[in-house]
Amino acid sequence: MADTTVGFQLESVLRFSPDVAQEDSALLEGLRSGDGAAYEALIQRYEKPVFNLVSRLVDDPADAADAVQEVFLRVFRKVAWFRGESALKTWIYRIAINEARNQRRWFGRHRQREVGLDAEESSGRHGMWLEDQQPSPFDIALDHETRALIEDALNEVSPTFRAALVLREIEGLSYEEIAEILEVSLGTVKSRILRGRQALRKSLGARLEASPALRLAFQPAE
Repeated sequence: MADTTVGFQLESVLRFSPDVAQEDSALLEGLRSGDGAAYEALIQRYEKPVFNLVSRLVDDPADAADAVQEVFLRVFRKVAWFRGESALKTWIYRIAINEARNQRRWFGRHRQREVGLDAEESSGRHGMWLEDQQPSPFDIALDHETRALIEDALNEVSPTFRAALVLREIEGLSYEEIAEILEVSLGTVKSRILRGRQALRKSLGARLEASPALRLAFQPAE
C-alpha cells in the first residue's frame, strides 16, 4: 500500500554522516572522562530539540521541563555504557521518548487520585501547547496560527501514533531513524505514521472545513 503524505511533511534535514559521527565520538569521549565542556556542549546541542520533542508527547507541556531534566540525568548516568551502536542523537531521543511515556503514566495515575479530592484543581491542566523555542521544519512549513491549530489537534492523537508522527513530520527524521528510536520495525513505523495522519486529519476535520488556507496545507503531495 502506498504511503500517503500530507502537505507539511518535509524531507529529513538531519542525517547521520561521517562528520557527525566524529563529533559524537569526541563528545562521548569528553563525557566519559568527566569533561565539563563536553557536558555543556551536549546541553547546548540537544536541550532545545529534546524539549520540543518532549513537550509534544507529554499530556501537559508544562511538565516538559521536568521530563527534559530527567532525560539528561539519564544520559549522564548511562553514557559510560553507550556502545555507539546508533547515533548519539538516536540514543538521546529514545531516552526522551521513554521518559515522556513514563511522565504520562505517572501523571495519569496521580491525577486520577486527585480527581476525587479536588476536581477543579486538576481540570485546568490540559492547556495550550508551548510555542517552539527554535525553528524547525514545522516552523518553516506553516505559519503560527495554522501550527497552533495542528498542535492542538495533535494532542488528541494516541500517544503511540503521536510519537512516530512527531518524529517524522516535525523532527524530519527518516523511517529508519524512527525505527531505531522507537525500537520497532520499519513496517510498524510506517503503520503508526499512517494511522497518526488519519487520526490527525479526523481531529482537524471541522477546522479544515472552516479554513481554506489550512485545508490547502493538508493537500496530499503529488
